[in-house]
Amino acid sequence: MTPAEQFLDRTRYYLGVEYPAKIREALYALPPDKLWWRPNGSANSAGNLVLHLSGNVRQWVISGVGGAPDVRERDAEFAAIGGGSASQLIEVLEHTLSEVDAVLARVMPEQLNESRSIQGRTTTVLSALYHVTEHFSTHTGQIIWIAKMFAPEGSLKFYDDARNAAPLFLENGRSDI
Repeated sequence: MTPAEQFLDRTRYYLGVEYPAKIREALYALPPDKLWWRPNGSANSAGNLVLHLSGNVRQWVISGVGGAPDVRERDAEFAAIGGGSASQLIEVLEHTLSEVDAVLARVMPEQLNESRSIQGRTTTVLSALYHVTEHFSTHTGQIIWIAKMFAPEGSLKFYDDARNAAPLFLENGRSDI
């Protein structure tokens, strides 16, 4: 596998398997009354972060890389103070990520240097995918942090402590889930 092919493979893995599995685990561990909790008015809830991630990957990958119309309503992602349950939010995120995966499956390594205009910025496909992956990682960590604040102790398990391994997130890009 070339480095470009490995990059595309890892991008699909992180966005399609590892990060959504961690978000799913965190949201289901979070007490329902804390899903839309914010520590203050300028912070985001776990619910807001899921809406934001869905909007961001839709804009950057489905629209920016894949060419679909940009229908993002970014302000609404942060303005929501309530809404869907954990199951509903996960459904929205997973539906969006299945569309993302379909776009990524069509990206060829030679397209990584192609130019795109996303959010009024000129970037390359490679830079857009790199940005989206690190952005998704950051907010996944924030969602996990919120869940760890409120979830019953020990209810979040991303690793098999007996093996010091991550059984949910396999190297071959497939999940045990």
